[in-house]
Amino acid sequence: MCGIAGRYNFRSGAPVGEDVLAAMCRLVAHRGPDGEGTWAADAVGFGHRRLSIIDLSDAGRQPMQTADGQTTITFNGEIYNFEEIRRDLESRGCAFASRTDTEVILQAYRVFGPACVRRLRGMFAFAIWDAGARRLFAARDRLGKKPFYYREDADGLAFASEPKAFLAEASFAPEADRRALFDYLSFQYVPGAASAFRGVRRLLPGHTLTLEDGRVTLERYWSLEFLPKARGSEADAEEDVLERLRAATRLRMISDVPLGAFLSGGVDSSLVVALMAEAGLGRVKTFSIGFDEAVYNELPHAKAVAERFGTEHHEAVVRPDAVALLPKMVWHYNEPYADSSAIPTFYLAEMTRRHVTVALNGDGGDEGFGGYERYPASLAAARIDHIPRPLRRLVARAAAVLPAGETRSTRTRLARFLAAAADGRERRYARWMFHFDADRKRDLCTPAFLADVTGADSGAYLERLFADARGEGFLDALLSVDTRSYLPDDLLVKVDIATMAFGLEGRSPLLDHEVMEAAAHLPERLKVRGLQKKRLLRRIAGRFLPASILDRPKMGFGVPLDRWFRQELRELTHDVLLDGRLAARGYFHQRYVEHLVREHETGVRSCHYQLWNLLMFELWHRTFIDARGGSVAGGAS
Repeated sequence: MCGIAGRYNFRSGAPVGEDVLAAMCRLVAHRGPDGEGTWAADAVGFGHRRLSIIDLSDAGRQPMQTADGQTTITFNGEIYNFEEIRRDLESRGCAFASRTDTEVILQAYRVFGPACVRRLRGMFAFAIWDAGARRLFAARDRLGKKPFYYREDADGLAFASEPKAFLAEASFAPEADRRALFDYLSFQYVPGAASAFRGVRRLLPGHTLTLEDGRVTLERYWSLEFLPKARGSEADAEEDVLERLRAATRLRMISDVPLGAFLSGGVDSSLVVALMAEAGLGRVKTFSIGFDEAVYNELPHAKAVAERFGTEHHEAVVRPDAVALLPKMVWHYNEPYADSSAIPTFYLAEMTRRHVTVALNGDGGDEGFGGYERYPASLAAARIDHIPRPLRRLVARAAAVLPAGETRSTRTRLARFLAAAADGRERRYARWMFHFDADRKRDLCTPAFLADVTGADSGAYLERLFADARGEGFLDALLSVDTRSYLPDDLLVKVDIATMAFGLEGRSPLLDHEVMEAAAHLPERLKVRGLQKKRLLRRIAGRFLPASILDRPKMGFGVPLDRWFRQELRELTHDVLLDGRLAARGYFHQRYVEHLVREHETGVRSCHYQLWNLLMFELWHRTFIDARGGSVAGGAS
């Protein structure tokens, strides 16, 4: 896991300076604290920051070239089946100078060309310069674990692991992409191929980028298919998925550096720890954090799992200082990002890195096997679609006057469920996911901002993903949409940035593409039935875990934002949202922002999601647009 950067001046032919590449790499140095490398040949140049995991010798340094100097790579990630691919390549006459997965990709490209990406099992973002073909080839892994940003200018194309790297280029003047920010208000993150920076794009998961003959071509090489459904008994499916999970876990335990696991005490992370312990490769190190508030504290559950499997367990109760942490988070996340679970994830990554360099986690279980409460809720809500819409609108209006409750309360969840009753099932799902729905955005945004984004419809983005989904029923569509949006654009960004901020590599066995493919082909009834979620995965977990872990309610990884905005964050909120600078930008009506603050502080309505969204928006704007990243760049890594 590393940081990469590069440039190809295919338009101007201007030489790429290694000093610029080095400067780009310094802005992502946290991703690879073990070393830096640059390489340039006229109009092409690559940079690399290394986090040493496999083959710690100098033979693993990047950028890496073939012996003839014709092919060069800069690579971020891990290829878990690299030894298998290497044996195949050796049988074809390839010779290797290192034990690295980097060289395996390089040689695989020489043998198979761009199709090499289909053979890779792991997480990756890389770029290859093929001197003979005058071709730049780049690829991103199937699920989107590793990031890849790129932009074009008058000279050519630049790319990097994080958009802040472009600040090192004189040609990059950071400007806000207003349409992307409009979507951010709804999603709490920037979705899809856009970024918060005008002219900066993201390579989508499962896609390649080829720059040849002055033309950029994007190609989708993989998608998660939900049909045909697996035949056979539930017991057969259980055995198949379990063996895939075992293999995926063992592959992710290959490391030349200390390794451990995040452990929340939930089903997914506990199952990963169980499989690590079963692999018998030494005592597992586990890491957990908790909070003073019981509703957010999972430490007792994590400790029970740790004791069951005899792990070397590390835990800490944190009292998050959000005011002190926010500047660092804003810098590392690059774009406005309002998933508040990033806060505990940051603390967990920081604690874990003191002991290990690699940590496995339970990410992907919910998206693969149907673990969110919104899945059975969506399926139940779809059953009311036969009720005339006028009657459903009456129910929605009645829900709007329900008194506010605590974030996780049944009352709050019921209110959100009923408020979306009038919508069709796709729009209903969008409403449940959004911080600001279309009505609230019209109240919040100024006419000038709305004019700049004329025609923008954040809900339509999800509708397009729904239209592209193919499966057995609506549950498969929900899983497909989340796998292509919420998973890569929110959850995987959260963990990648938080772990990389401390030079920690995160690995996710449940996100192995072969595991995800097996899960996708399961009949819907083996994932969600009635109120039961993750049915098959829970059956598998039941072989290893006690009922107290399997049957407890899902807690998530949250923080008490509702209270913070009335207490710890009150002063900061007033300083940032009400000092006039936010209003002066012309995006939002100041009176509506004041209205949200007042309603939340007086307890009329809980607006903490919306306030957190606006707070992160304004802090990002001040950091990257106003100050070009300079306000905290020196001390945030």
